[in-house]
Amino acid sequence: MEKKHFETNAIRAQLERSENNEHSVPVYLTSSFVFDTAEDMRAAFNEETDAHIYSRYTNPNNSEFVNKVCLLEGAEAGVAMASGMAAIYTTFMALLKSGDHVVSCSSVFGATHALFTKYFPKLNISHSYFNIKNPNDIEKLIKPETRFIYLETPTNPAIELIDLEFVAAVAKKHKVLLIVDNCFASPYLQQPIKWGADLVVHSATKYMDGQGRVLGGVVVGKADLIKEIYLYGRLTGPSLSPFNAWVLSKSLETLALRMERHCENALYVAEALEKNAALENVSYPFLKSHPHHHIAKKQMKLGGGIITITVKGGYEAAKKFLDKLQMIKISPNLGDARSIATHPASSTHCKLSEEERLSVGITPGLIRISIGLENKEDILNDIQQALK
Repeated sequence: MEKKHFETNAIRAQLERSENNEHSVPVYLTSSFVFDTAEDMRAAFNEETDAHIYSRYTNPNNSEFVNKVCLLEGAEAGVAMASGMAAIYTTFMALLKSGDHVVSCSSVFGATHALFTKYFPKLNISHSYFNIKNPNDIEKLIKPETRFIYLETPTNPAIELIDLEFVAAVAKKHKVLLIVDNCFASPYLQQPIKWGADLVVHSATKYMDGQGRVLGGVVVGKADLIKEIYLYGRLTGPSLSPFNAWVLSKSLETLALRMERHCENALYVAEALEKNAALENVSYPFLKSHPHHHIAKKQMKLGGGIITITVKGGYEAAKKFLDKLQMIKISPNLGDARSIATHPASSTHCKLSEEERLSVGITPGLIRISIGLENKEDILNDIQQALK
């Protein structure tokens, strides 16, 4: 079969049509499925067939969404979850046991940090953090009981990067897994499996949906690992609703187009803001001034849709900036068609101590801006007027 390009796969990879011969795949709003014979049901429950049984297990819409993401990420298999955190938590719980250890970058989403620091110690699961600026520390932290290395790149919210090929080589050397949160890049800009990752997780709520409509999560990668994650999710129930899966599958059809515009707008805004005297710093992976620009150029197609700015004057100046925005709205979300601004220190990462925040670059004046699909000059003008 001829190999198709990303955009074609995102549009053409879909379920087989039913007897109604529909052009657009319908929503399968059903809790369960029926069988022609008792033998058919027995075979399905014993995993001798791929028949759908119950929508907590699988559903045609979920299967279509997962199959698309697998195709776009270059993965063997995958499973969809109710949210990005459901995908992360289910992956961790399926693969970890009491006494295990995880090496993770310290720049992780606040809820992921809470899992490592508040809840996993109750299960006798430990972790060691490395600063993404010092990748050589990873190897020093690996223990005999280390199960996997976990990281985000680009990170949330400081937009730092790490060389995936380098980390994959370390993981392979020590026979541990590499799990990558690819949410900020999306499959269009970066495919961690290509660089050696074993599993890739996404909050599909972000760029995969792209319009702030539904929650969803997905994890894809090696089939044997996905089976363990699927079975844990099947038992515990963090399943993605068929309607949300249908929305996300449709949204993937425009992912490439949307990411191109997000990236074009973000680079334009970042380059213009580098000259603004009200800012201490502007960070964006495809800016030549970014310390990890060479890594971004190596493993990312474009620089992504997120920029960070550091406002002079700390928290008070950051609050004034946010309050003066007119078009751009304040929200903890990202990856939306609408531009969004967030103050991580007082919102998404407020549960971290000040020392923990500063160690991963979250200063009081840091603002994360998810650059949307509006006209790039309108986005820039709103930011500039709020900085005056």
